[in-house]
Amino acid sequence: MKSTEKVLDFFSEITRIPRESGHEEQIVAYLVNFAKSHNLEFRKDKANNVVIVKEASAGYENRPTVILQGHTDMVCEKLPSSSHDFSKDPIDYVIEEGWMIAKETTLGADNGIAIATALAILTDETIKHPRLECLFTTSEETGLDGARAVKADFISGETLINLDDEDEGYFCVGCAGGNDTVGTFTYKPKKLPKGSVVTRFEIGGGLGGHSGDDIDRNRCNAVQQIARFINEAFAFNVDLCSIDAGNKRNAIARGGEAVLAIPARSEEKVIELFNRFAAELKAEFAVTDPELYFKAEPLLWKKGAMDRRTANNLVNALMALPHGVVAMSADIEGLIQTSTNLASVKMASGCKVVVGTMQRSSVNTERIFLANRVAAVFAMAGAKSRMSDGYPGWKPNMNSKVKDVCVAAYRKLFGKEPVVRAIHAGLECGLFTDKFPHIDMIAFGPTLRGVHAPGEKMDLKSLERFYNVLIEVLETIGK
Repeated sequence: MKSTEKVLDFFSEITRIPRESGHEEQIVAYLVNFAKSHNLEFRKDKANNVVIVKEASAGYENRPTVILQGHTDMVCEKLPSSSHDFSKDPIDYVIEEGWMIAKETTLGADNGIAIATALAILTDETIKHPRLECLFTTSEETGLDGARAVKADFISGETLINLDDEDEGYFCVGCAGGNDTVGTFTYKPKKLPKGSVVTRFEIGGGLGGHSGDDIDRNRCNAVQQIARFINEAFAFNVDLCSIDAGNKRNAIARGGEAVLAIPARSEEKVIELFNRFAAELKAEFAVTDPELYFKAEPLLWKKGAMDRRTANNLVNALMALPHGVVAMSADIEGLIQTSTNLASVKMASGCKVVVGTMQRSSVNTERIFLANRVAAVFAMAGAKSRMSDGYPGWKPNMNSKVKDVCVAAYRKLFGKEPVVRAIHAGLECGLFTDKFPHIDMIAFGPTLRGVHAPGEKMDLKSLERFYNVLIEVLETIGK
């Protein structure tokens, strides 16, 4: 069995390179320098996608080219207490009980481990393999921009192995498509009534997670819950000054806050309401989000508030917008078919409030219908909405040749059957299927947990199993 020491060495280097979505310049430069220093052919396109080529091992020259694919960007999330700066600071991680963990930030194993794995294979002359094209794409997490930009002549292989799945022992042959639907509210600023007491209310400590993989876990959504509190507080004639909750489109909102101006005579009652609300939520989410916390603190506030009508419409919309699983697949047991994530609410310039949502489905028509439902809620609340172009799902191919090779490799190495499945998360394979319908594809990887949230971790034993399966596949494919 091959050691993953080299993989982890490369991954350690990668954790020191800033690579937030849309800012992958340093990791791209690292890959280009890697190719040059190892005398490997490489290509870079206008979208900063990189392909590094390694010619076939002796005796493998007549086997078809295999593409190993992963993305260079990562979701950058951190705890409110963290001072980490993703634009310059290395990821701080520890090894505990067989897991590599970033406790205050995301780890970036999604999908830095794909990069590290490919680089380890490119530098290991003892591995037998066909001609390899290692494809590294940009901005996967914010819209699969790199995959969209890949041109027909950028890759030539007929088999693609995507290294972006998160459960070792599972082989993915299909995924959901997705799109964003964003609502924008425009409010009229108003002066605070005389005698108002301004208070900041915070919900934090939610577990959050991946809006595809974790959407069925009924975790606390801070966007919806902060709106729930504000709605109850409206009974005390409060004014909404500011609201900020959630962050990334593909992450479940872990925390948020609202700034309210409260009539002085009602201050004590609103604080009591918040304390009751906190107790209710702690009870409701005791199992899924045991670390929830709640804070209320006075605030010096020199700005005004939103007009009452817009504030009411905004809060009503946040409570009415669907969030979570909408439909389960009738074809594949246990597969989420369609879902939506109420991802964020943010103050914006020009007296605007922007609400971000994301819809996923393995049935494209159902995804579009759900996006239109979300847009309808925005319209009824007086907001404007826009829908992204989205990306297609990847229809499962149970007759895939590379799937059969992977299953045989896993069975040979570990003496048991792996699971072949489709997933509810989005993968670049959906776009590649549209662009390159002749390419046979599969996705697999080591076990990751808590991706897109602080505390993201990677199971090191699973990394070893994943890596050895991949090597076995490269040594046997195309016989």
